[in-house]
Amino acid sequence: MDKIIYMDNAATTMMEDQVFQAMKPYFQEVYANPSSGHGFAARPKQAIRQARQDIAAFVNARPNEIYFTSGGSESVNWAIKGFVGSNKGKGHHIITSKIEHHAVLNTCHQLEKEGFEVTYLDVDEYGSIGLDQLKAAIKDTTILISIMFANNEIGTIEPIGEIGAIAREHNVVFHTDAIQAYGHVAIDVRDLNIDMLSASAHKCGGPKGVGLLYVKSGIEIGSLIHGGHQEQGKRAGTLNVPGIVGFHEATKLAGTEMTTRMGKIRELRDYLIAQVLDKIELAYLNGSPVSRLPNNAHFCFDYVEGESLVVFLDQLGICASSGAACESDSIDPSHVVLAIGRDEDLAYGSLRFSISERTTKDQVDYVVAQLTSIVEKLRKMSPLYQVTIS
Repeated sequence: MDKIIYMDNAATTMMEDQVFQAMKPYFQEVYANPSSGHGFAARPKQAIRQARQDIAAFVNARPNEIYFTSGGSESVNWAIKGFVGSNKGKGHHIITSKIEHHAVLNTCHQLEKEGFEVTYLDVDEYGSIGLDQLKAAIKDTTILISIMFANNEIGTIEPIGEIGAIAREHNVVFHTDAIQAYGHVAIDVRDLNIDMLSASAHKCGGPKGVGLLYVKSGIEIGSLIHGGHQEQGKRAGTLNVPGIVGFHEATKLAGTEMTTRMGKIRELRDYLIAQVLDKIELAYLNGSPVSRLPNNAHFCFDYVEGESLVVFLDQLGICASSGAACESDSIDPSHVVLAIGRDEDLAYGSLRFSISERTTKDQVDYVVAQLTSIVEKLRKMSPLYQVTIS
């Protein structure tokens, strides 16, 4: 195969052509600032209004509860810092989990330096938090629970509805990092009792550099960026009109026959998982076998380094990942894989495939065959493996 086989969609997705075409006029033809008062600004202003309305409907929110941002990391930072900064008189305790994205973890670490108390919940072998553990962690001083909707590495979907119900019962605000889930699974913020939600366009066929923060009406949240009066006076800065239009279009595409499309992706993912586990010994699936993102397959391999697998696969035109894209330069094993109970040596042997509707069964067969060959070659070079099989 002489073409790239892209199985790293959790890092970023290909922008859909329909999205690109929708964005194009707003770069050169309709370039006015939507905050301007003249007639030329009417079309971009209406485009923003329509995007906010349709994106709100996609998650069953109200349009005035959607704020556009520069991406997922800003949305997460704003949700957590903005909320606790405005509500620290009500308490100083935050609950999160040990497998959150570093946008959440490092924000919480910073808040600890500023005097906030943070509880980091353990997860089980599949990456799910325990609801009893969550209940036990809530204190009189707890003001925020931040648990991701679905893990960006191992794909496990958390029991979001149950978490939201517990938060509501204890009058604690619930934020979820839904960056990996948005556009891939159905999300209803009302039904799930979600108070704040972060999402990013480029994880679901949209452009990079644009995201959103949903904040339920009545929740007080301070500004992260000060300046003008954009976004209801909460986030200063000229709106990224092309990006928001692209996010809007990607959301519309994601909502079209989501159940059917994701069902096909899930079926191919299950085939990929079964083939890897059948053809490669000492291979282990990470994450929930049931409650996981439809496009995610994450493995650990004994006696093999994940980074080596990524390098050798890359030489064959196969794009995969050994962990989160933002941590690709780190030499440490994944904090997520360690948190689910894998030992450090096995954690170094992590590999993530994240497929899309463009992925074919022939591609999966080719990738599995090449991966099997690479693992065998690398293990022959491992003294520990040779001792094990001798």
